[in-house]
Amino acid sequence: MTDPRHKDWWAPPVDDLSRSLAFGGMPRSLLAFVLRVSAFSQFWIALLAIGVFVLNTVPLELQRRLLNAMVVGGSIELIVGLALAYAGVVLSEGLVKLLMNVYRGWVGEKAVRALRLSTSALVDSLPHVHKEAGVQGVEISLILAEPEPIGAFVGISVSELVLQVGILLSVFGYMFYIQPLLALVSLAVFSPQFVFVPLMQRAINRRVQARIAILREASVGVLMNSTHETEKALKQEMRFAEIFQLNLGIFKLKYSMKFFMNLTQNFGKVIILAVGGWYVINGETEVGTVVAFVSGLNNITDPWGDLVNWFQDMMVNNAKYQIFVAAMERFASRATAAAA
Repeated sequence: MTDPRHKDWWAPPVDDLSRSLAFGGMPRSLLAFVLRVSAFSQFWIALLAIGVFVLNTVPLELQRRLLNAMVVGGSIELIVGLALAYAGVVLSEGLVKLLMNVYRGWVGEKAVRALRLSTSALVDSLPHVHKEAGVQGVEISLILAEPEPIGAFVGISVSELVLQVGILLSVFGYMFYIQPLLALVSLAVFSPQFVFVPLMQRAINRRVQARIAILREASVGVLMNSTHETEKALKQEMRFAEIFQLNLGIFKLKYSMKFFMNLTQNFGKVIILAVGGWYVINGETEVGTVVAFVSGLNNITDPWGDLVNWFQDMMVNNAKYQIFVAAMERFASRATAAAA
């Protein structure tokens, strides 16, 4: 038998939260829950995220120096040395990112398990007669399903924000360092996204939250007994029609936003190549600098999109967490009433 004192690192950690969450009350906000279940781990994951975005920016400078060494006739020793340094940095970034992602997954699964165990503990404390009520059975099934996305967000809640904001700031900072005028052009081309993306994302979030509420009503309506089956069917049909309209609205907004983001990015590349080419011809900058700026724009697009996705996940999971907390409070009140 395996010595229980020497568990594998992937084994479930000791549960010291579930009963406290079940009978002491859930944190009121998603952020408070994140800190309650993983504050220490979030600090270390954030440090790994800082390492990732620093290592993500270094290849831009190495790429610039490599291209300039090729164009101006640098020595083969210099080119090989820069290429090896480039490979080493890319490998280091990949390994740090791998460690960060595995750690985030571990934290997320720990949060999911804490939510499920706390739900089970609270439901088990209810008298048998309360467990058999139809509506409560629906609530139990919903609570057991909802921890998965909430826990997944707990794993990335802090580090994803640190990582993507860090990449954006480090890339723009690097651009301003090597060529301020080109950096201003890049920022001007990219800046419309700071306006239309938040506006469109807020519209998407409103529809997502409305969809969650209606789906909740539809789930309860499926198993609710009713003497007016025709009226029940009509209400369900109206709910599904509303969900259809909300989903279609989300699709239109989401793909329109991606279209405008891609359009802005590609226009930015064209302008950088045109302005940068003019600078190169006039001897005001180097070819490697222009290539570094084009690569920098690519490096900005992905983290900006990931930051938008993070914000959407945060809004959606905050709504799910509030539903979870409300359901837990109902179970707690029934347990208290039964014990009285």
